[in-house]
Amino acid sequence: MCGPFTDVAADVFCPFVLEIFYLGITTGTTATTYDPTANVTRLQMAAFLSRTVDGVLRRGSRRAALDQFWTTQNATVLGVTTLGSPGKTLASDGTDIWGASGGSGEVFRVRASDGKLLEAWTGATNPITILVAMGRVFVDSEDSPGKLYRLDPSLPAGAVTTVATNLGNSPRQMAFDGARIWTANTSGSVSIITPGASLPWTVTTVTAAAFSFPTGAVFDGANVWVGDANDGALFRFDPAGTILQTVTLGQPGAEQLVFDGSNIWVPNNSSSSVTVVRASTGTILQTLTGNGLSAPWIAAFDGQRVLVTSLTNSTLSLFKAADLTPISNFSLGGTNPYGACSDGVNFWIARVSPSTLLRF
Repeated sequence: MCGPFTDVAADVFCPFVLEIFYLGITTGTTATTYDPTANVTRLQMAAFLSRTVDGVLRRGSRRAALDQFWTTQNATVLGVTTLGSPGKTLASDGTDIWGASGGSGEVFRVRASDGKLLEAWTGATNPITILVAMGRVFVDSEDSPGKLYRLDPSLPAGAVTTVATNLGNSPRQMAFDGARIWTANTSGSVSIITPGASLPWTVTTVTAAAFSFPTGAVFDGANVWVGDANDGALFRFDPAGTILQTVTLGQPGAEQLVFDGSNIWVPNNSSSSVTVVRASTGTILQTLTGNGLSAPWIAAFDGQRVLVTSLTNSTLSLFKAADLTPISNFSLGGTNPYGACSDGVNFWIARVSPSTLLRF
């Protein structure tokens, strides 16, 4: 007898049977039988593999190590950090949360462990998006032409350093490919910034007839992808800025993207949907609707779940990244959730009114 199973011997295979039983990967054919010699269909194998993936992600996450197995159900249980002016977009360096306050021209730093507002860098005009890379924090501006600023988080807060002033007009989301910083410029271009030993850094701005209103940019480990809000398209680039592939989303309003390690999530602001694209092939896997989506704006990934903010109804929507199924959603009560990121434990949301940073 092996555990509860009377038809499995207590031999060398028994520990393996019990392991997948205790992990919930298989429950046996009855409460006391495992049927060890039966064939497994492809459908049963899919179920076993899916449960395996879910178990690995759930038990291997930072949330599990901290005993945070819950899913937040409403806005009343969110942690709140009060900001001096509205935050736009957010990024995590693994320890702290960084955000841009467009109205004040500040880049603020919040301690992720307790939500304390630590310090702020000044001197950035119209800062919009944040990128953490190369041990530094970067922020671009919505100016025309666009600008790129840098700060060193190991130094006391002060004024940001300007590293480039000739980006394409009105840049939005940034991506780093290991050598260059890319910006999606809503004026109809993509800028590629090459870091150098001296300032200013070299900027190459690429235009194409296919571009209309680029807004989002992510790097998938091989290529940079840029989403275009007006065209409802996703473009894959080579390192030189040549378009390798165009994915027609069939939905307008592509905004701030997120990559989950396999797929790219594209919030479609104008159609209240999210399109999920397989990065390796450019195949559209599914276009998600419902689950509170209404003018979705920004997506964030915590290693297991994808969060999407919606502007119209001030809703936060959660999806399981492994199979794209909805988890839950709840409204913040009429206040616009704008930026979002994850530090691997909590999601963070920048709320426009009142000017707060929410944590769950």
